[in-house]
Amino acid sequence: MSDATALPVRGLPHGIFTAEPRFAATGLFLGLSLALTVPAMLLDPRLFQGEAIWIKPVKFQVALCVYMLTLAFYARWLPEGVTRRPAYRVFSVVVVAAVLLETLWIGGAAMFGTASHFNTEIPAMAVLYMVMGALAVTLTSASLVYGLAIGRNAAAGLSPALRLSIALGLILTFALTVPVAGTLSAMNGHLVGDPVTGAALPLMGWSREVGDLRVAHFFATHAMHFLPLAGLGCAALLSPLAARRAVQVTAGLLVAVTLATFVQALAGLPLLPVF
Repeated sequence: MSDATALPVRGLPHGIFTAEPRFAATGLFLGLSLALTVPAMLLDPRLFQGEAIWIKPVKFQVALCVYMLTLAFYARWLPEGVTRRPAYRVFSVVVVAAVLLETLWIGGAAMFGTASHFNTEIPAMAVLYMVMGALAVTLTSASLVYGLAIGRNAAAGLSPALRLSIALGLILTFALTVPVAGTLSAMNGHLVGDPVTGAALPLMGWSREVGDLRVAHFFATHAMHFLPLAGLGCAALLSPLAARRAVQVTAGLLVAVTLATFVQALAGLPLLPVF
């Protein structure tokens, strides 16, 4: 496997902090903060809507930790000098602030025993919900900025197929997540329908009785991981032209799957129904 094909993993922690120290430090902080919320989840017996009240903060900490570390990893392929520009520095600080405020908001709601999402009955929480929605779009926009920049950077030192897969994965993370998450936030919850037994897919927790918008949200937000992995395989196994075409087809399939699961959920149908 050539250097232009492989994703470098040697010296990975140092490389991440060198390329984008703000995002890397934020990801590390979120990971370390689990030392507070995981014990809280184990020791606090309170439930909210049938599940441990601290489960949502933990899930978001993990998700945002992975998101920030992924961006820090991809930052090495940004055009030379981009991270030193004043506009980028301001943008990166805003993204970090949005991530930390989202984490604080969700954790604070759990601490006070109330809902962070879909909480429109309490006026103050309803206003915060709208503000946090804007911050969610802001932090997600970092994937779009990175995708466009890496896609234009022919000097990145990657094979064309791998660079395309990283760029498309990042761009699609933004392009697919915003409408899916926007629709989800405008509803009363992530379920479309009224479950009877509460049957759910193990680990993921997706409903097997009614439509669940979290399925499409999962495929949308992880495009930045799925497509580069596919691009890595394509670049290693196929000719350059065939690899690029394979990446484009894979991107199309990912969009189709995301939209299909989105429409399916809105129709009130589960991904894997209970028979």
